Amino acid sequence: MKNVKIINLPKILDPRGNLSFFENSNQIPFDIKRTYWIYDVPGGEMRGSHAFKESHEFIIALSGSFDVVLNDGTKEMKYSLNRSYYGLYVPNLLWRRIENFSTNSLALIVSSISYNEKDYIRNFEEFKITRNEANK
Repeated sequence: MKNVKIINLPKILDPRGNLSFFENSNQIPFDIKRTYWIYDVPGGEMRGSHAFKESHEFIIALSGSFDVVLNDGTKEMKYSLNRSYYGLYVPNLLWRRIENFSTNSLALIVSSISYNEKDYIRNFEEFKITRNEANK
């Protein structure tokens, strides 16, 4: 999990309201191919519970808060996201789930590849095998 990192985004302060942004390859280490968001998550529910073979992601809490839990097959780390001026870079081959959503939270996720169902690993045991083979 050495490549996972919190990335601070530019924050333009203005009395009328602040502005933050990110651009391809400037703040995040990949070109954006897909953008999606998660919202209206019922209390106690979680999203994710999968890994990607190729896709890298950048996750931001645009509103509210939630936790991103990452697992590399041996250890688990939790990252709490609750500000719109930083996000979490998540490389490929890490199991991820998003949980503990606050009321009215909004998660923005940008990905390094277009949607491809074949990129998903949805079984944790299969994930561990795939990760071990990739690390040989």
